[in-house]
Amino acid sequence: MSSSVHTQVVAGKATPRGRFPHVVRAGDFLFVSGTSSRRPDNTFVGASADATGTAKVDIRAQTRAVIENIREILQAEGADLSNLVDLTAFLVNMNDFGGYNEVYGEYFDETGPTRTTVAVHQLPHPLLVIEIKATAYLPQR
Repeated sequence: MSSSVHTQVVAGKATPRGRFPHVVRAGDFLFVSGTSSRRPDNTFVGASADATGTAKVDIRAQTRAVIENIREILQAEGADLSNLVDLTAFLVNMNDFGGYNEVYGEYFDETGPTRTTVAVHQLPHPLLVIEIKATAYLPQR
């Protein structure tokens, strides 16, 4: 087994807001950095604010976008959601748990990854209400 480590900032995805990669391969494991619904143009799926600053946030749309962003990051390494073994979700408001859990169930069941969901005070932007970090297993060829 190789002990090599490979990092990647995935082209076409939102640029990390800091000096870190989207994904790191360490041996047979892929570690995906905390991922949000942010698009490459710095807008957010499932979030908007009107001229008065009133925000509208859709936990279902954000959750779906986060999982799809994770899928695309994994695909850049030759993996997919089926390779996930562990997820940690960060919710700004546990009142969003129902909507998040509903969308999560569209992608995963009891044969999927282990999961931890925690409440956090805030995320890097006030329109973000969910972020997920993930670990996948994909043996090196």
